[in-house]
Amino acid sequence: MILSPTDQDRIEGFWNYCLKHQYFNIGYPESADFDYSALYRFFKFSINNCGDWKDYSNYALNSFDFEKDVMQYFAEIFQIPFEESWGYVTNGGTEGNMFGCYLARELFPDATLYYSRDTHYSVVKIAKLLQMKACVIESLDNGEINVDDLINKIQSHQEKHPIIFANIGTTMTGAIDDIELIQKRLKQIGIQRRDYYIHADAALSGMILPFVDHPQAFSFADGVDSICVSGHKMIGSPIPCGIVVAKRQNVDRIAVDVDYISTRDQTISGSRNGHTVLLMWAAIRSQSFLQRKQRIQHCLKMAEYAVGRFQAAGVHAWRNLNSITVVFPCPSEHVWKKHYLATSGNMAHLITTAHHQDSQKIDSLIDDVIFNLQGESKRSACF
Repeated sequence: MILSPTDQDRIEGFWNYCLKHQYFNIGYPESADFDYSALYRFFKFSINNCGDWKDYSNYALNSFDFEKDVMQYFAEIFQIPFEESWGYVTNGGTEGNMFGCYLARELFPDATLYYSRDTHYSVVKIAKLLQMKACVIESLDNGEINVDDLINKIQSHQEKHPIIFANIGTTMTGAIDDIELIQKRLKQIGIQRRDYYIHADAALSGMILPFVDHPQAFSFADGVDSICVSGHKMIGSPIPCGIVVAKRQNVDRIAVDVDYISTRDQTISGSRNGHTVLLMWAAIRSQSFLQRKQRIQHCLKMAEYAVGRFQAAGVHAWRNLNSITVVFPCPSEHVWKKHYLATSGNMAHLITTAHHQDSQKIDSLIDDVIFNLQGESKRSACF
């Protein structure tokens, strides 16, 4: 590849921009503590994982063997026997959420999809694309789904086969929906386990809860039917990607045979990125369970530190159980833009992902927020 001097300068400028901003994301849940340089040589090849990794494919340049290892790992941490599961490496959390909802719709074609107000925005377009009936449920103050409202709306709709979109860590507050309570309440109104579907969006917390001592319910052992997690968030990846795992019996009903690659396909995207499979494989192979647990504990301690610093200054900051998302009042625009914070209404958050090895960047943000909010408070008191 030969670029003109002008284009070379432009690329060099972007390289320097990336170096400057590689750890910008204190407001977003991407981990940047990764090194995949051992895999760079594979970018010489067009690796395409079209089809099912457990079958033969006539497209020779695939990373199916590595994808099988990845799926076996996630079946284990999401607590489902590997032979009873199926999943794949996706383009990201939205594709994983769509896959779970697609399976649910095929199982219960006329059912309604129930999700809370704090659910990721992808659920709205997924419902439209899959032409599913959908119902928004109120949230509790901490971001969890309001189970009373959920049950009331299921009953008012006379729903026989509800599809529940459960959050295992909401976008803004890191809230985890109470799957145990949801199932208990469904049973109380006469809806049996075989008559509903629970998809778990565990984009961030799906790689936190398996490594904490007292996790909330989130896995197949706890009653979910499918679960997805993002690869570029807690794991860390230079390319957005994700993993989705589901019960094989539900996946089999959507499979189609593809004659020209001599295999079958049950994915959303068809042609899939074989390189992200290698990234996920390298990530899970390069750290032991204990190392990953220690990494998670560091992130949780940093979140606890941030809450403590805010509260010591009189700023109402908080976090949910087992969450690395710290919620606090939204500062002025110049502050949240300076630190690239995610904001929603009067709320902002910071996320203590693993590349924050010390508190320097967190302290810089907290100092600015405290100064800004205290200044606003003083100005308000003058009027």
